[in-house]
Amino acid sequence: MPRARNNRMNVSVAVGRVGAAAGLLVLTALLPWLTRTDPALTVLHARYGDAPTTPKQLAEVRGQLGLDQGPFTFLGQWVRGLAHGDLGTSWVTGADVASDVGSAFWVSMSLMAYAMVVAVVLAVALCVPTLRRARPEPAHEVGAGVLAALPEFLLASVLATLFAVHLGWFPAQGWASPASAVLPALALGIPAGAVLGRLGQDALPAAFAEPWVRTARANGLPRARIARHVARRALPAVLPQAGLTVVGLTGAAAAVEAVFAIPGLGGTAVAAALDLDLPLLQGCLLVLLALGVVAAVLVGFGRRRLLGPALEAGALPGLAMVPGVGRGRLYAAGALAAGLLAVIVWGLTRDPLQVDLAARLSEPSGAHPFGTDALGRDVLARLGHGALRTLAVAAAVCAVCFVVGVGLGLMRWTAGLTEVANAMPAILAGLLVTGLFGAGVEGAAVAVAAVGWAPLAAHTAAVAEAERGAGYVEAAVASGAGRWQVLRWHVLSAVVPTVGRHALLRLAPTTLALASLGFLGLGTQPPTPEWGRLLMENLPYAERAPWSVLAPAVGLAGVGAIVVLASAAGGLGRRR
Repeated sequence: MPRARNNRMNVSVAVGRVGAAAGLLVLTALLPWLTRTDPALTVLHARYGDAPTTPKQLAEVRGQLGLDQGPFTFLGQWVRGLAHGDLGTSWVTGADVASDVGSAFWVSMSLMAYAMVVAVVLAVALCVPTLRRARPEPAHEVGAGVLAALPEFLLASVLATLFAVHLGWFPAQGWASPASAVLPALALGIPAGAVLGRLGQDALPAAFAEPWVRTARANGLPRARIARHVARRALPAVLPQAGLTVVGLTGAAAAVEAVFAIPGLGGTAVAAALDLDLPLLQGCLLVLLALGVVAAVLVGFGRRRLLGPALEAGALPGLAMVPGVGRGRLYAAGALAAGLLAVIVWGLTRDPLQVDLAARLSEPSGAHPFGTDALGRDVLARLGHGALRTLAVAAAVCAVCFVVGVGLGLMRWTAGLTEVANAMPAILAGLLVTGLFGAGVEGAAVAVAAVGWAPLAAHTAAVAEAERGAGYVEAAVASGAGRWQVLRWHVLSAVVPTVGRHALLRLAPTTLALASLGFLGLGTQPPTPEWGRLLMENLPYAERAPWSVLAPAVGLAGVGAIVVLASAAGGLGRRR
């Protein structure tokens, strides 16, 4: 029976993958019509810049691209070409899409491999203290939270300025040698490794609290051997996130690719989406979807190898409750929150929109405690006035992602939908949502939430699968417990606290995702102050006026530290 049930589930997941991928490709084909944008005008601008266009030119381009026949005719032609291995030609350059996507893909795969090495090394370094002491280490947990909150594009700019421009140790741009990969791999790998490390820090103490560890210690098993088994036991909870990270580092690295002028797949997909170059965009999506499926299959195989026969036999130990580590973390979180709140209130007493060109990029002083930006506006004022908007919108998006992620993650047949959502570039979601609802902060929030739930759903599915395989769940079912009773009293009580901490960890990345859409004209519009926008607006002046980017970066890092301290002050699971 379990084998037949698993076979049915695998078929459902496969059907879901195909359906979700087909739906995404159809939405992409409808992109010009959904956004009410004339692709002919966009293509002409991409080809010839701001040169004036005539109705005759637009009509000729529409005829060349087949736009006058409607979206479904274009989609049918693309599918027929795909069946013969032909991805078409770019609407903008006329180049072969397969050649462009192939070259960008191998560049991104190489960069992703380097970045994953950095991420794994950092994740292991963050988890080793917990593995040695068999208990949470507050300093390392806070470090993971702060590193996870660092913006990738800010890290890339700082690394390029310091190690490429000033010291000359590495190339500042291009993709000519392995040395070209060092700085972008660090910029991508550090935040990703911090997230993986934080999830590992969450899983290890829960594994140490399982009954078999006490038995092993009582029988005199060496600590090193126990630690190896604990690491093996905790790894299945982290693997799904690692699989999604592989796809994310390949297709969502556009900002870092832009800083280092790397011709990767992420930048290619973003440029194609902005230019409405549908053949090139669909080619990029097809590769990302295929990569997501391969990563998911490998992750599923790895998890089942690690969990072993105990998963199907219902012999896994349930998630254990780790005793709290005292009130020190709560006090520290409260102190940090009080300090951040004081700075925000101080900023609220000042004018965030007053422009003083005579004081542009001024150093911190009595008149401007945090300095000024490129327009002479007070950084402290913009930090304070942007705090509520930044944190409120990001928190709302994280809450929606948490609810959707948990809900869909508990439905095992939605694994394919999760993989497709994770492979979808945020800019594409932004364009689709903006076309339907218009530009603004609400549309940007919907766009980020449309793809942001995927990592939480994957984490939920991993925790729920292990919990459903626990012996006490099998006993509850044998005693007559129904599906909803098992879900409410056993599965959800394990999923909610664990995935909730993961959702809080994504507060800072969500803020930056919202800011990136606003920077492209799809979200919060200037001169409205917002932390992520402050970073992106002042990044070109970071070398001359570092205070203009330091203030919002420290604010985001402080929020990350507060979240980690507050969320980890209690236990890591639930008590049996």
